[in-house]
Amino acid sequence: MSAVAAESTRNQPLVNLHGVTKLYKRGAETVEVLKRLDLTVPRGDFLALMGPSGSGKTTLMNILGGLDRPTSGEVIIDGQPIHSLSDGALSAWRARHVGFVFQLYHLLPVLNAEQNVALPLMLTKLGAAERRKRAMAALTLVGLEDRAKHKPAELSGGQEQRVGIARAIVTDPTLLLCDEPTGDLDRKAGDEILELLQLLNKEHGKTIIMVTHDPHAAAKAQRTLFMNKGVLSQEPEA
Repeated sequence: MSAVAAESTRNQPLVNLHGVTKLYKRGAETVEVLKRLDLTVPRGDFLALMGPSGSGKTTLMNILGGLDRPTSGEVIIDGQPIHSLSDGALSAWRARHVGFVFQLYHLLPVLNAEQNVALPLMLTKLGAAERRKRAMAALTLVGLEDRAKHKPAELSGGQEQRVGIARAIVTDPTLLLCDEPTGDLDRKAGDEILELLQLLNKEHGKTIIMVTHDPHAAAKAQRTLFMNKGVLSQEPEA
């Protein structure tokens, strides 16, 4: 890639959604969860999405992460129109480009922290030594290198979430999607996780989209958008 092309790519928004609609069938009824939604997310952004339960936030996150497809509209991430990929190509794209952080940590209890973090690398061609090296680098970044051999039951909730974040970033993903990442934590542990996300955003350039019900958490992001009944807006519904 030429220097001009590389600079052009850097200046493009990372996420572009155009006219995204999502319909679900509920018996004889058709439910419109997302309504011709447009969204642009610049590279390096830290965006919080807020809104009531059932407003479409999780559906939007699933579409951004390639876990679901829109009924209509375009989903373009880093120049790739992922809405038109085959199932196999979409799965490969997701494994390479998206890191997921969930409210519940989804760690495998029989594996230690290092092994849990290395799991996404099993889908790559990396050898065992390189997988261990990258897992330890991710654990060091989240401040848990001294807990690498501990299993989830031996960790606090905040430490488990840090392991979850390390697992999400171990492949160096293009986009980090966080669904209520502090929802199962007390305020102190939650604040530590939010500070870690800010570090990943500000010092490591990660683009982060975070769903949250907590205004305190949303305040840690660079900006906040509000979703209600499948529509995004700059302000919460009155």
